Amino acid sequence: MKRETGALLEKAARAILGGKILLRRGDTDFATGLAHFAMCYTARALLIEQGLRAEGRGAVRRAFGEHFVKTGAFDPSFHQQLLDAHDQWIAADDNRVETRLAVGDVRKTIAQAQAFLLETRRYLAFGHCGGQENTGIRRRT
Repeated sequence: MKRETGALLEKAARAILGGKILLRRGDTDFATGLAHFAMCYTARALLIEQGLRAEGRGAVRRAFGEHFVKTGAFDPSFHQQLLDAHDQWIAADDNRVETRLAVGDVRKTIAQAQAFLLETRRYLAFGHCGGQENTGIRRRT
């Protein structure tokens, strides 16, 4: 595993832990943000391990869908959960309105981030990244 990949997976794990701590304190807005960031760190780690480049969280979400879901490497539910976590984070981050996310919804998003991280670690442990043929995939330079 590349050093940068491992660092991003560790950062994702810390974001999940931080989200759990904030959720226990009732801070659903920031807890959902950390869950979303954890999913983005996880997806970015996969891309980096594969030698792919994606700038920004939107590009990471799209590239994960294109290179890991459409190819069948990951279940489409992981991509949908990543998109849903983004929407939840946007709702929580909207400065124009007082948004109070339901604790259960945020708890579910954090659990999904944790499941995505676990599945990614499992995927990488079995050597699915790095050595595959990837026709048409843009490599990092």
